[in-house]
Amino acid sequence: MSGMYGAGAAWRHLRSDRSVVDNRITGATLRRVLGFARPHRRTIAVFLVLTVIDAAMVVVTPLLVQRVVDDGILKNDARLVTVLALAMAGVAVLNALLAVLGGWLSSKIGEGLIYDLRTQVFGHVQRQSLAFFTRTQTGALVSRLNNDVIGAQRAFTSTLSSTVSNTIAVLVVGIAMFALSWQVTLLCLAMFPILFGVSRFVSSKLAGLTRRQMDGNADLGNVMTERFNVGGAMLLKLFGRRGEEDALFADKAANVRDLGVRISLITRIFGAAMMLVPALATALVYGVGGHLAIDGTLTVGTLLALATLLLRLLGPLQGLSNVRIDVMTALVSFERVFEVLDLPSLVREKPGAVALPPTASRLEFDHVSFSYPRADDVSLASLETVARTESRDNGPVLHDISFVADAGQMIALVGPSGAGKTTVTHLVARLYDVNGGAVRVGGHDVRDVTLQSLEDTVGYVTQDAHMFHDTIRANLLYARPGASDEEIWQALEAAQVSTLVRALPDGLDTVVGDRGYRLSGGERQRLAIARLLLKAPSIVVLDEATAHLDSGSEVAVQRALDAAHAGRTSLVIAHRLSTVRNADQILVVQDGRIVQSGTHTQLLAQGGLYADLYRTQLVEDVPA
Repeated sequence: MSGMYGAGAAWRHLRSDRSVVDNRITGATLRRVLGFARPHRRTIAVFLVLTVIDAAMVVVTPLLVQRVVDDGILKNDARLVTVLALAMAGVAVLNALLAVLGGWLSSKIGEGLIYDLRTQVFGHVQRQSLAFFTRTQTGALVSRLNNDVIGAQRAFTSTLSSTVSNTIAVLVVGIAMFALSWQVTLLCLAMFPILFGVSRFVSSKLAGLTRRQMDGNADLGNVMTERFNVGGAMLLKLFGRRGEEDALFADKAANVRDLGVRISLITRIFGAAMMLVPALATALVYGVGGHLAIDGTLTVGTLLALATLLLRLLGPLQGLSNVRIDVMTALVSFERVFEVLDLPSLVREKPGAVALPPTASRLEFDHVSFSYPRADDVSLASLETVARTESRDNGPVLHDISFVADAGQMIALVGPSGAGKTTVTHLVARLYDVNGGAVRVGGHDVRDVTLQSLEDTVGYVTQDAHMFHDTIRANLLYARPGASDEEIWQALEAAQVSTLVRALPDGLDTVVGDRGYRLSGGERQRLAIARLLLKAPSIVVLDEATAHLDSGSEVAVQRALDAAHAGRTSLVIAHRLSTVRNADQILVVQDGRIVQSGTHTQLLAQGGLYADLYRTQLVEDVPA
């Protein structure tokens, strides 16, 4: 059992990336780590006490065996044999209880730390600016919440307990063996450097192969993730690249297979060495100890105790040989978690921020200028699959944007793609902060109000509205969790989609699929409009909200939107000018500047870019 433990422990250590040993963990990191442990300090203390007791008891059974043989069996004392056998059974029961209790405490500490770390990281990431999510790879971020968080908690469970347990076991067993026979003990210990040398040699070979295998598995995972989501599967089917995809996957899988074979071979060689050296040490114990027993220097019971203690020394010694790797690996996981927690959000709620009144609906852009933040300011290079090299300024995107929208007015933004229209709408809900000027809602600078009140005031429907893989009801209730079914149906009626939902077999309990792909584009868009109407914000932002609708649906939804505009400020982006002909003011945006403004009739009379767009892009839909 002990020999197998040693091999298993070594294999776990060899799978660790040994490059972590080169890292230097700062005192600040250690203090933060201890700070996470502080709420669990009493449980950790009890856990360590039990670990010490359990480790110290490793010598009890071998010493009882010595007494059973020398004082019981060889002296024909049946009563003593019975008492000692019962004592051995009691030790076994106590060890089992300690193992169960220690496992429970370890789980309590570990799961508590995982909960603390995950909730902190999740909450912090949620409060990052939109720029963070436009750069960060989702899979890498999820890995921080899973793999690195779990790796970090091991510092206080398996790593801490194994280090303490192995240290105590080596000390206690070593002392016991020296007390029984220092000659035999020294001879046995002389063989262990061979074991450590083999361990170091194999680990240097295995670490590189393991990293390559992990990279290969990650590559396989990325291929499957991209091909198995709805968008990837549709692309594959539309372009008919099944043969190429099969070959690509087979090539990557073959690489992982070949690495697995090589790793298995090296592992078997190491396992054989792990079994050989202890076997030779055991033979040495019985060979040398047997002669000493024949000479009368040792008793038979002492010889058996030495052999048993030797086996119980192997696992702890092997564990301690890799303790630095274990500790550094756990601490590096902590550093990777702290790296995310230390990334500040560019959009933060200022101290003393005030709440917007629920009726705030006047929108004002006052000489607004804006540039997108640099990559170094908003994300981490380690969370981007493709190595990030650019950190330069992107240059100004908006220049001196000024306009006012009073309550109930509809302001339309039109212009060529890339002109900055969507960027303007992002500044309303403070998805980004302006570089110059101010955006005001209800007379308040959006940087001076609470984020929650601003989010409650502004409602969005984007060109590709996102739906969670959940029911229609759950997706709509995301806008207003306390809404009744009657209010939900009213919103669906207003969005001209209630007939569709009623016709579905499961009605509101119909699952919309990943990103809503079980619905058509127009159906998904109308559900997004229903979600907006259910939220009933004071300011409505529509970014190509009718882009996926056919002519009939567009007319119906436009009526619903016209009703929703009443008493609310609306900021609408549209390429199809038919949807904004009745806007109170149309702003023509080009190269981040407002180059024209006025009503539809006024702009046509002025000529210029708006008239060009009208004639060349939408003349079929909106006759001149």
